[in-house]
Amino acid sequence: MMDLRFDDVTVAIDGTVIVRDLSLDVPDGQVVGLIGPNGSGKSTALRCVYRALRPSRGTVWVGSDDLATLPLRRSARSVAALTQDGGTDLDFTVAETVALGRAPHLRGNQPLSERELALCRRAMARLDLLHLADRGMLSLSGGERQRVFVARALVQEPQILVLDEPTNHLDVRHQIELLSLLRGSGLTVLVVLHDLNLAAAACDRIGVLSHGRLVAAGTPADVLTADLIRTVFGVAVSVVPHPLTGDPQLLYSLDSAPSPEGHFR
Repeated sequence: MMDLRFDDVTVAIDGTVIVRDLSLDVPDGQVVGLIGPNGSGKSTALRCVYRALRPSRGTVWVGSDDLATLPLRRSARSVAALTQDGGTDLDFTVAETVALGRAPHLRGNQPLSERELALCRRAMARLDLLHLADRGMLSLSGGERQRVFVARALVQEPQILVLDEPTNHLDVRHQIELLSLLRGSGLTVLVVLHDLNLAAAACDRIGVLSHGRLVAAGTPADVLTADLIRTVFGVAVSVVPHPLTGDPQLLYSLDSAPSPEGHFR
């Protein structure tokens, strides 16, 4: 396995700084969540890890390597990503799409080995997809597609997995199954989550971004406090321990939501 580290990373796009001076460790084998309001820089930080963006300043380290210096094929063997815009306009079958995760390991039209075919079947089984193997991707629901893309990432056999809102479109059962899978995968995981209670349950550590800056990092119990949620998200919450796990759980009240400018009548 390997760790992931942001070292004073700044990202500016068209003269606007989106992420500023981000330093964050994702230790080997741990699940680290990124949370923050819309537009706080979470997805931009992830794009630097799967090389859709290059930092304007600073370094992303994978193990002892500067990610920017690695050949693309080598980094693709180490880092797999589930992005928000990971859709497909081509009607591959589910099995074909999952098999694309092996692309960084193959040359040309090299066929999958028996081990690789078994790896694909195992990933589809873990994501409850075997019954959909021959279905076209365009016929699937959003949640089914999301699970296919997770399976594709696992088939890549990465050491680092980055996921941007992986629970989008998933029903409650599949949300819990996916996050449980991540916790038990042994991979180094960096995941963006909007559901703070899921983040508390799934993550070993949490980093909080606000206006492009890291404003807090630590265990869920250290980070998910009523004061921080009020300051960063502008929402009043009560924080209570989960009755089974002790993880912090946030209780919201619609009456405590800030009033928008103007309202419908």
